[in-house]
Amino acid sequence: MELRYKLSDWLPTTNREVKIRGWDSIDVILFSGDAYVDHPSFGPAVLGRILESFGLRVAIVPQPNVNDNLQDFEKLGSPNLFFAVTAGAMDSMVSNYTANKRQRSKDAYTPNGDKGFRPDYASIVYTKILKDKFPEVPVVIGGIEASLRRVTHYDYWSDKLKTNILTESGADLLVYGLGEYPLRELVTLIQKGIPFPSIKTIKQTAFLVYDDDKIPKNKNWDDIKIYSHEECLANKKKFASNFKIIEQESNKVFGRRILQKVGKTTLVINPPYQTMAEKDIDASYDLPFTRLPHPKYKNRGPIPAYEMIKFSVNIHRGCFGGCSFCTISAHQGKFISSRSKESVLKEVDKVTQMPDFKGYLSDIGGPSANMYKMKGKIQSICDRCVAPSCISPVICSNLDTSHQPLTELYQAVDKHPKIKKSFIGSGIRYDLLVPEFNKKANQKELEAYTEEVLTKHVSGRLKVAPEHTSDPVLKLMRKPSFTYFHKFKKVFDKINKKRNLNLQLIPYFISNYPDCKLEDMANLAAETKDMGFQLEQVQGFTPTPMTVATVIYYSGYHPYTLKKIYTPKSKKEKDEQHRFFFWYKKENYYWIKNTLEKVNRSDLVEKLLSSGTHYRKDKSQREKNSGTTRNRKNSKKNRAYSSELKKPNKKRKKR
Repeated sequence: MELRYKLSDWLPTTNREVKIRGWDSIDVILFSGDAYVDHPSFGPAVLGRILESFGLRVAIVPQPNVNDNLQDFEKLGSPNLFFAVTAGAMDSMVSNYTANKRQRSKDAYTPNGDKGFRPDYASIVYTKILKDKFPEVPVVIGGIEASLRRVTHYDYWSDKLKTNILTESGADLLVYGLGEYPLRELVTLIQKGIPFPSIKTIKQTAFLVYDDDKIPKNKNWDDIKIYSHEECLANKKKFASNFKIIEQESNKVFGRRILQKVGKTTLVINPPYQTMAEKDIDASYDLPFTRLPHPKYKNRGPIPAYEMIKFSVNIHRGCFGGCSFCTISAHQGKFISSRSKESVLKEVDKVTQMPDFKGYLSDIGGPSANMYKMKGKIQSICDRCVAPSCISPVICSNLDTSHQPLTELYQAVDKHPKIKKSFIGSGIRYDLLVPEFNKKANQKELEAYTEEVLTKHVSGRLKVAPEHTSDPVLKLMRKPSFTYFHKFKKVFDKINKKRNLNLQLIPYFISNYPDCKLEDMANLAAETKDMGFQLEQVQGFTPTPMTVATVIYYSGYHPYTLKKIYTPKSKKEKDEQHRFFFWYKKENYYWIKNTLEKVNRSDLVEKLLSSGTHYRKDKSQREKNSGTTRNRKNSKKNRAYSSELKKPNKKRKKR
């Protein structure tokens, strides 16, 4: 039976909807950079439902207009407790701009993918407006943008080192990471009558203390001071060294409180909560989500991000990979918080009752698909751990990497009478499935999981992310050697052939990463070509706040070793590295050939271009000519070929 909803089943977004609920006031008003989709995969909806579960009257203002008379910020009036602000499910700058700093043509979190509904640095813009209009009302900021900008950070889009987002926005309190625990404590303290300005000891929050005031004491926490914002501005090495402390303290079971001087204030970042308990994460997904966009968007077109995930189920949070370009652990932590099988199956049943559900789940996954129920075998060892990754450079001997609970979960989901097929859309850590890397795992369990995925949960293509082929670059990424991808491909090919599946393996790669040189990209192209790949899923490295790679990009130093690291930065360097991905395009032929010959890597020229007619003709010509004559002829040929390529509207001369 299909679920049916009425307007009051969504959090109210207008005064009319507030009146429908019979409210005479609102406790918390949430401003979001995303359109309002009442689904557990959308952070603003989760925040709103969590606050509602504490007995509060919560309203949401999605994508308020910042280009008119700002009536969206005043239409619901002043809340009883506080304003809550989030930029949405993504950092607004990542949402608005590409890696080349070009404005995106679409916004996936807006109806019809329309752009222009989310301002740059949305959390700052919304907060400043609210503080201007309601100076006495506290503003709490949260979500991924606030989390990743909670301390001095490099902002790629302005190419500047920026101070913490509290200083920039004027917000009163920042909640970083997952919001359930800190918000519950915040609301509890307010309801006990404690004045908002006195609330300074909640874990996983940050705030500013002026020099005239005392930093609140907590006998249960140790403090650690990092270099001030001003020192970071003056010295890139000091900025880099800060990050080691920030990353380690963010991923400890018992972290220290971080203090950083910023002008006439001190930024105080309280330690994180411990990993969410199963009953608590279950409770979050049991909240009364409609799983649908608000009815106000009915005539505005589909919301692309929602269309991708509306029939998906998230089974855990957190990621212990610790990849140096990824922000997941900075926001969700490295320890895995998994839902119970019963909670997952309950949500699956709810999905099957959604309008237009046809029997296909698009994803059963999480930040990484195959980390469900994985944790330390002996908790006391995890309690002392400071490593940012549990699997780099090797898998921790204390980590239980059993895939059996996940295999059993997939099978339980598929037994639902209304499920025709469930897909795994989240990224799978293929390295965890390679016995030579995951040495202490039960090999039969790994084989069973791999076969289960390939035979029942893939739609034609399995996407995995080796990211690179160069061992030095992979080490910096905190990813395993590419040799393990070769081993995984053998397993993939074996099952593919045995089951007559006709599946494709699609690897993801990154160009212009720190410590990646032009030759590394040429090697990547040659090695993947030799494996039979014509690459499609490729991207340029985008520096985002709170990652090791971004710190290296800006400062030139590795935050853990303080050694200098080269990073390609100019547009020319980036374009050239990226170009090697597409060795099979004829317009790249002579550029690749000339570039590699300049660095005496004719061996790579032959590997990359030997199968093409251009290379065979060129090789024959080289054998006939020598010295300046050969160079002159090749130069003329290259210029002629380039000239032809620049004539898109004319028929080119066949070569």
